[in-house]
Amino acid sequence: MDFDWLVALFAERGIAYTLLLYAFVIAVGVMIGKVKIFGVSLGITFVLFVGIFVGHFGFNANQELMYFIREFGLILFIYSIGLQVGPGFFASFKKGGMHQNLMAAGVVFLGVGVTITLYYIFAGRIPMPMFVGILSGAVTNTPGLGTAQEALHQSFDAGQITEIPEIALGYAVAYPLGVVGVILSFILIRAIFKINLNKENDKIKELSAPTDGTQLMTIRINSHAIHGKTLVEIRKLIGRKFVISRLYHDKGYSVPKGDTILYNGDIVLIVATESDAGAVKALMGEVIEFDWKESEEKMISRRIVITREGINGKTLGSLRLRALNVNCTRIIRSGFDLFASEDLVLQVGDRVVVVGSPESIKRIEEVLGNTLKRLDEPHLITLFVGIFLGIIFGSIPFYIPGMPMPVKLGLAGGPLVVAILLGRFGFKLKLITYTTQSANLLLREIGITLFLASVGIAAGDQFVETVIYGDGLIWVGCGVLITMIPVLIVGIFGKKVMKMNYFSLIGLLSGSMTNPPALAYANSIADNDAPAVSYSTVYPLTMFLRVIMAQILILAFV
Repeated sequence: MDFDWLVALFAERGIAYTLLLYAFVIAVGVMIGKVKIFGVSLGITFVLFVGIFVGHFGFNANQELMYFIREFGLILFIYSIGLQVGPGFFASFKKGGMHQNLMAAGVVFLGVGVTITLYYIFAGRIPMPMFVGILSGAVTNTPGLGTAQEALHQSFDAGQITEIPEIALGYAVAYPLGVVGVILSFILIRAIFKINLNKENDKIKELSAPTDGTQLMTIRINSHAIHGKTLVEIRKLIGRKFVISRLYHDKGYSVPKGDTILYNGDIVLIVATESDAGAVKALMGEVIEFDWKESEEKMISRRIVITREGINGKTLGSLRLRALNVNCTRIIRSGFDLFASEDLVLQVGDRVVVVGSPESIKRIEEVLGNTLKRLDEPHLITLFVGIFLGIIFGSIPFYIPGMPMPVKLGLAGGPLVVAILLGRFGFKLKLITYTTQSANLLLREIGITLFLASVGIAAGDQFVETVIYGDGLIWVGCGVLITMIPVLIVGIFGKKVMKMNYFSLIGLLSGSMTNPPALAYANSIADNDAPAVSYSTVYPLTMFLRVIMAQILILAFV
């Protein structure tokens, strides 16, 4: 059989060859990444190592084509992350999240401080671009690597540097111990404070008071100031945010409206914000135990998903749900429970918790959509409008005193900032930013694997010479220090000074290092969701800071 066609495929190194090379590197990398060693895996990062291996043996592709694939993959990855964290980015600073975000930011800046210190200790033996690559690997932050490479290209185009170093080599060397180092730090903190996991878990359960921003309570009306007044009058009198979900009056159940009159002895089911709950209780009556099961025969509580595009950007009050004999008690968005205030702006994908009769609920479903199939439809306009705006925003120069050249967010930082803003405020542009978790994950994984494969293949031909015969061991040592010193300092501070629960602490530290394997380890030893909650609270800010700091280090020291 003649195999000349196969030889020609590899010899010509055209489009077909390039696609074949990428498919092989990504497929093998993802396959190997599933292997766990001591319960820990490197995941899709193995795509980078397979790319390096393939590149070392001379399998390469057209440089311009690889550059395009790398940057496009990075944009997809960054933009998907931004859309995911956008809705919760600003909310993460509320309800006790501020001190957690400050601690996470401390981990980021300590890591930068250690990097700069090591740079001066080695007196230029290791250039700053390589240190940034080591830093990105040590904190397992691939977007930071992408941003740093983008900054290097800016410096090259401006004539400040004559060649672009392969900082991916430093990233590849530091990454494995970056994963292991964080987990070792967790174990050391546990040993230093002699932490008993069972006791820490019991403390979590004892302190598991509602943290979703709303509080549900049953109150028997007992107030001369409220007796005989309508609900509208009572709201004006109390001046606090609350919703009466159900009313028990004269042995009957109902959904109260604005003109409903309340009397002493009435029993109401109230949803209030945590900050207002105490005042509402004090002004309305006493909290009691009451079985609302009988009310379910006449009224039901349902979560209705907003899928109608026409609702996107409208306020809750503008829908006039009470005219349909339905009360809205809260809105669930990206895992956060929001109080159902009249001025709350709704977005496609929000889950609206409503109470009313079965007939009323059906009418509300027609108004809001509640057609889950619609959520599966991709919103490509938002994707490409966001990328368009992100690239433009990333190209805007920002002049910072002391910098040799203006700072640009670039192809990584620009789409990240725009995606975060669209995820939170996109409704104002009539854009639907909701994407299913599976769709977001697919875009993210495709983007990051394309990026890692490109970086690995390009760096492969220099890997052995640079790492094994060069300063590879020094890079490893620097990476370990950059990983462990900030985590240990903030971890000890969080436990000794802030008295944080161990599970919440290691979740925070995992998020500050943007380290999913570390979170997986934290979840494996925790009998609760405290690590995941802390991780999600600090992840948006730290991801943003790491992307920006990588670029600033390049521009400041190159």
